[in-house]
Order: sequence, then structure tokens, then C-alpha cells
Amino acid sequence: MTSEVTREDRDEPDGDLGHCPRFHAAIELLGRRWNGVIIQRLLAGPLRFSEIRRGVPRLTDAMLSQRLRELEDAGVAVRVVVDQRPVQITYALTPVGMRLAPVLAAVADWSNDWAEREGGDHAS
Repeated sequence: MTSEVTREDRDEPDGDLGHCPRFHAAIELLGRRWNGVIIQRLLAGPLRFSEIRRGVPRLTDAMLSQRLRELEDAGVAVRVVVDQRPVQITYALTPVGMRLAPVLAAVADWSNDWAEREGGDHAS
């Protein structure tokens, strides 16, 4: 077995390409359809599945379930089960997930500027 460590193994940016595997993984997670808006909804606090679903038009139950699992697996969200009658299940952001608040605020600001440039609306 070799002990050679590549740039990718060290998660250092590639000077020629500006590629960092950690950055790439984060952009892939946030850029996956629905993840950004789900996270944005959860920034307000813990929500039940149906509350998240109502706040995101055109999102199916199956897709929401899949995305919530992905966000849980990534350590961004957590599923909280309260053992009462009836059982109550909510979803909340972890501390790591809450750190996305300024990131999403910056994206929201940028999206407004982008949509207003030359009077265009890019909400398609």
C-alpha cells in the first residue's frame, strides 16, 4: 500500500482548477433540487413534515422524504420523535445546518439583484 497523498485526499484547492472536494460536496448538497428551500423553511424552527410540504409548492411527499433523509445523512437536519399520543415527528436543523442562515440570506439577496438586472425575472 502506498502512502502517497494526493491534493484531493488533503481537500486542498487545486491551484489550476480551483477545485476543492469539500466545496464541491457542499454545493452538490445545497444545489440539489428542493434542499435549499427545505433548509430555508427549517431556519424558522422545527417543523412537521406537513408544514414543510405546505411551504414548498410542487414538492411531492416522496421527494420531501428523500431530501429530508439526505439532509439528515449529511448532518444538516435531524428528525425529532416525541413519544406522546399521537407520536409527533418534527424536523429541525442541526447547529451545522443553522450555520447556513447567512449563506441562504446572501443567496436570497443575490437572487433579487439577479432577477432585477435588466428588468428580467428569472424565476422560471
